[in-house]
Amino acid sequence: MKLISWNVNGIRACVQKGFLDFFREADADIFCIQETKMQEGQLELELPGYHQYWNYAVKKGYSGTAVFTKVEPLSVAYGLGIEEHDQEGRVITLEFEDFYLVTVYTPNSQDGLKRLDYRMEWETAFFTYLKGLEAAKPVVFCGDLNVAHKEIDLKNPKTNRKNAGFTDEERARFTELLEGGFIDTFRYFYPDMEGIYSWWSYRFSARAKNAGWRIDYFCVSQALEGRIQDAKILTDVLGSDHCPVELDMR
Repeated sequence: MKLISWNVNGIRACVQKGFLDFFREADADIFCIQETKMQEGQLELELPGYHQYWNYAVKKGYSGTAVFTKVEPLSVAYGLGIEEHDQEGRVITLEFEDFYLVTVYTPNSQDGLKRLDYRMEWETAFFTYLKGLEAAKPVVFCGDLNVAHKEIDLKNPKTNRKNAGFTDEERARFTELLEGGFIDTFRYFYPDMEGIYSWWSYRFSARAKNAGWRIDYFCVSQALEGRIQDAKILTDVLGSDHCPVELDMR
């Protein structure tokens, strides 16, 4: 089983930059996207053989997630079931026979960390949500988590120590999530690999210089450890300021 996750930074723009070519080439069983930046009816994607599920933000042109899956899920849920967290289209959950699949676009703490307090509230709610699902069956979750966990996960850790995505608070929450029973699949297979990132700023020719951050993830419940085969970051795929990430499972 091949699963792919990609922050497309606006699906309508990404479609103009080769999204469908990559989608067809990838031939994933489950394909998740974040930051769709659209409302219902603004784009009709023709994806033969896939069931489509979209979660739109109330605010136009902002946030949003979608999942495309070959296998029809047993059930689908949108959001965390908490009104204050469910206005931005950030979470979709698909239930399959032997696991839950969650795609998430974690809130950015923003410049000056003006949304860090909200981010911490979100982290608590999201972790509680994941553990609630896990009480029924194992969980695979993926998406733009807006955090580089360790210094190895970004090009310039020292100068970014107090910036959004690399604060001590955000990194500690991700550590707690892993200690709470989840596996960061890329680091599971490649614990010491350096220089592999999933997001690059559009400024300062960051991608050309590979001055990036690894902030896009596939994480799984420890109960699924025996089923994960490989995790990849597809750095050659263009079309967004992020690149897709992949999880292969048996």
